[in-house]
Amino acid sequence: MAEFLIIAVALFFAGMGVYGLAAPARLVAPFALSADSPTSRAEVRAVYGGFGVAVAVLLFFAAFDAYGTRSVASVTVAVALLGMAFGRIVSAVADRPTRFYPVWFYFVVELVLAGLLLSGAALGS
Repeated sequence: MAEFLIIAVALFFAGMGVYGLAAPARLVAPFALSADSPTSRAEVRAVYGGFGVAVAVLLFFAAFDAYGTRSVASVTVAVALLGMAFGRIVSAVADRPTRFYPVWFYFVVELVLAGLLLSGAALGS
């Protein structure tokens, strides 16, 4: 069961990463951001694309506890996701987003993915 939970999150990161590498402008468009220059596309490809793929690979290793990585990798990525969710709360106080999508939608996604990883880490112990 732990493997399944961690793989589910790894697939999300893999999808985000590949999408970020292939279509950086489309990835950030829901946030009213534009990636209309080589520099901005490179940034999106690095942060969403390359980082997403790297996290996916790490989580695939963690799913099968390769090199004893399950707990540490799962908790580390979960904490990063919770940090992202916290940033959305700060933004809600400072900026008051008015629509559910994309801000609150991804807030829920981040909480769910963090929960899956923490559950996977606990079940795999």
